[in-house]
Amino acid sequence: MNELSPFLLLVFAATFLAAGLVKGVTGMGLPTVAMGLLGAAMSPAAAAAMLVIPSFVTNVWQLLAGPATVRLAVRLWPMMLGIVAGTVGGAALLVRVDPLWSGVALGMALIVYAGYALAAPAFAVPPRIEPWLSPLVGLVTGTITGATGVFVMPAVPYLQSLRLERDELVQALGLSFTISTVALAGGLMAHGAFRLEQLALSALAIVPALAGMWLGQAIRARISPRTFRLCFLLFLLALGAELVARPFF
Repeated sequence: MNELSPFLLLVFAATFLAAGLVKGVTGMGLPTVAMGLLGAAMSPAAAAAMLVIPSFVTNVWQLLAGPATVRLAVRLWPMMLGIVAGTVGGAALLVRVDPLWSGVALGMALIVYAGYALAAPAFAVPPRIEPWLSPLVGLVTGTITGATGVFVMPAVPYLQSLRLERDELVQALGLSFTISTVALAGGLMAHGAFRLEQLALSALAIVPALAGMWLGQAIRARISPRTFRLCFLLFLLALGAELVARPFF
């Protein structure tokens, strides 16, 4: 990643445009799409470094776009602490494991998330178990985030199971993704896999990511979100299957 060819620059810009578009339509998915597409062109560790700044900017905006920020931070801090601990530790796997096999882990994470989202099982977490379940979910989410660069499992289904109001859920996802992004950057830096030139390139990704979000919001008003979500999840399944199969061909 020290020298980016014109092809990789084009892949880079197109990836964040597509990732921003998905986030604009669905409200989430930027890191998932970015990791999946970039992971097909470079090592997952390098891909994770590229998504830090655009993920942070878009998720902070999502977190602050509502009145429940402080209340959610107070309620969910044990989960956030678990995310930090798991991500910093799990990043060692992302950095040290052969990129081909860390790509397999990334592919499996995409398949699990897409399969879960397609099945959409409905369940609720009883309030009495939330105090001890939250840090456990955070730790598992952080470990998966550190090892694959994907933030969504099991944090997304867990937050959905808390039966938050719609706007609160959007903010809670923003909080989880923001903490995951910061922890991932810290984990990569701790393991020597996040350099200054990557930070500058990651900052440039804000432009196509925000352009994609604008385009996605325009598309959302014109198509069925359910149809777009189905196509998005099927795409993630296909991309995950390709990453999993790559070492065997």
